[in-house]
Amino acid sequence: MSAVANESRKRSKKRYGGGQPNKRWKGSFLEVGMEGILITCNMNERKCTAEAFNLLNEYADKLYGPEKFEDDNESSSQEEDAEEEDVTEALKKEVAQLKSSGAKRKRRFQAFESGANNVIFIRTLNLESDKLVHHILSDLHSTKKKKSRVILRMLPVTGTCKAFQEDIVKYLGTYLEPWFKTPNCATYQIAFKARNSSHNKRDEIIKSVAGLVGKLNPKNKVDLTNPELTIIVEVIRAVCCISVVKDYTLYRKYNVQEVVKEDTPKPDVTTAKTETDTAEEKEKRDTEEKDKEEKKGKEENTNDKNVAQDNKEGDEGEVDRE
Repeated sequence: MSAVANESRKRSKKRYGGGQPNKRWKGSFLEVGMEGILITCNMNERKCTAEAFNLLNEYADKLYGPEKFEDDNESSSQEEDAEEEDVTEALKKEVAQLKSSGAKRKRRFQAFESGANNVIFIRTLNLESDKLVHHILSDLHSTKKKKSRVILRMLPVTGTCKAFQEDIVKYLGTYLEPWFKTPNCATYQIAFKARNSSHNKRDEIIKSVAGLVGKLNPKNKVDLTNPELTIIVEVIRAVCCISVVKDYTLYRKYNVQEVVKEDTPKPDVTTAKTETDTAEEKEKRDTEEKDKEEKKGKEENTNDKNVAQDNKEGDEGEVDRE
């Protein structure tokens, strides 16, 4: 190969990445063991992330107070010891301090790639994501104040495991105990969704989870209309995200766009039935009165005819006698 061709090939590799893997998202994907919040959006993940941080920090400040950072600068107690300290040991201590300061600087909210389009994952630290999300939706539902434009749903993730059916059932066997194991019981439904994953079938997962809940306590009953609890199972690639939430139906499946809309009043079945019955009764009465009037008219006509006939016969009799 000529030097010119070789140089051109090098430039091409350098321009298009040189065959090296993309390191942009290395270490920033959703993984087993994380807790946080899954947030779905409508085609604008960057804006969704910004809105999510604003919304979560607003309500987290109310529930937990402002985010606090520990002081990373530690002063030495004795300057003399520092002066006499070996240079190598000083460097080691500085590296250790930098590492520890990096751990301290972890934020309570941090964005990660979920592995699916239009879905972001916000990892949470030192707070309960299910309580935070429920508090946000409760406030939005009561105030009807819209606070986001691109965020659709906010689903808390309080447990994660590998996204295989046997792993999911095994993990849920312990995870679901606080809500469904005797003496605890509740009406429930299962909300399952899989993204970028083809090895889990919806019906099989739901059947397995329902069977598990039934074993924890036979008094647990399925209610698809207004359940007390909803078991959320969200599979994204190789990770299964799990949580148990309240008011899933009331808060429109945890959709922040829908929950701020005014509730449309349902028609009162009793009132509607009464109004219908009243109309029918009125029509019946009108019909009966009309029939009575017609009958009365016929009777009057018959009587008039009889009177006329009697009068006629009387007149004829008088003529004959004359």
